[in-house]
Amino acid sequence: MSDKKHIVCPHCAAVNRIPSTRLDDKPKCGKCKKSLFTGHPIELTDQSFSKFIAKSDLPVVVDFWAEWCGPCKMMAPAFAEASTKLEPNVILAKLNTEVAQQTAAQFGIRSIPSIIMFKNGKEVSRQAGALNTQQIIQWAQSNY
Repeated sequence: MSDKKHIVCPHCAAVNRIPSTRLDDKPKCGKCKKSLFTGHPIELTDQSFSKFIAKSDLPVVVDFWAEWCGPCKMMAPAFAEASTKLEPNVILAKLNTEVAQQTAAQFGIRSIPSIIMFKNGKEVSRQAGALNTQQIIQWAQSNY
């Protein structure tokens, strides 16, 4: 029996079951036929956050950020680059704390940027402050 992973489609939010051995094969969503791994962070909202985090069997690293935040803007390209290097083992996502205030409050975000790793819907690690690409990758790999 093959080990299957649940992957939430970043385009239509359908939950897909993909064999672990096929994650590197650029799997597509069974519903919308778009790629499950986009090579860049997924934008989450208050509405999409819970399902995406809870239904994904892969670790999800979320960057809590805001448009007005200088360090957030400085870290954004590094976070995007880290996404290309960590997929398909880790999914990277972004949540704008100004738009998704409910989710930011739920997780007690006090300083931004903050990154949180979730596994099986639960927070497993948190890091505040801007990081470069290598630091993001090392932090993520040390926590999954």
